[in-house]
Amino acid sequence: MDKEITGAIKERLDRANNIVIASHVRPDGDAIGSLLGLGLALRDAGKSVQMVLADGVPASFKHLEGSELIVKEPAGGHDAFITVDCADFKRVGKVFEDFGKPDINIDHHVTNEKFGTLNLIEAEEVATAAILTRHLPEWGLKITRPIAAALLTGIVTDTLGFRTANTNPSALRLCAGLMETGVDMPDLYMRSLVKKSFPAAKYWGAGLSSMEHKDGIVWGTLTLADRKRTGYGGNDDADLINMISAIDGNKVGMIFVEQNDNHVKISWRALEPGIDVSQVAKHFKGGGHAAAAGADIPGELDKIQPLVLKTTKELLDL
Repeated sequence: MDKEITGAIKERLDRANNIVIASHVRPDGDAIGSLLGLGLALRDAGKSVQMVLADGVPASFKHLEGSELIVKEPAGGHDAFITVDCADFKRVGKVFEDFGKPDINIDHHVTNEKFGTLNLIEAEEVATAAILTRHLPEWGLKITRPIAAALLTGIVTDTLGFRTANTNPSALRLCAGLMETGVDMPDLYMRSLVKKSFPAAKYWGAGLSSMEHKDGIVWGTLTLADRKRTGYGGNDDADLINMISAIDGNKVGMIFVEQNDNHVKISWRALEPGIDVSQVAKHFKGGGHAAAAGADIPGELDKIQPLVLKTTKELLDL
């Protein structure tokens, strides 16, 4: 079936001349790496490409070559629409509400709703960037050094630096191949996972001081007041979930991030093999995969948090 789909995708890409590619709001490294990897490869093949992120590119990924080409909304006509690393269509943002069904949907989340005309969903892959690394050459698209840097960023960030339980020899071989283009992986690793701005570090401090743990769950909370007080410019957790996931003696890590429009962004991480947090996210109309998942829930933080903690405990039998 995959051969059928990948063949159909190649035909669709060959026919297209003006392509719009989008990924999800509050983009992470895999969203940005996949968007850039596919977008730059198609541009190199002579296509006109608009790469769109409704929330723009976070500062920690602006070093990637081609990131300056990413826009916040599409403009003009197109003859192909592609989404990457999106489990459901709503995640691409309101700018695409009336855009129509995507022609191609490429993703690795097990909860993907298969909302495209052609759906390439490979849940066994560690990142959407890994899917693209495998298939770009068979679609006749060359992986140059800037493209390899973007794809490698996607794989490194979605595996938390090769620390997630689904990291496997196959993924490491893909990364070795990408490094052979001349990419400096230690530099990408540092920029994507280790280095933080001063406001982000202060924001982390607020989240770490809020940490609690009970019933095998460890969680932190970031409020709008925390964001204002620290001067952090994003509306995400500044990857604090990765630090919370390193706290020993727990089964699930979580973070609650209060948002401006009266809803709360929640991230889950499975801290032990055999725990599937995607089922909890799906319960709250979110998505993801067994090791990592997320959801946006309308409502006030003080009402949502106890409900989500209770449901997480019950659904995962903690």
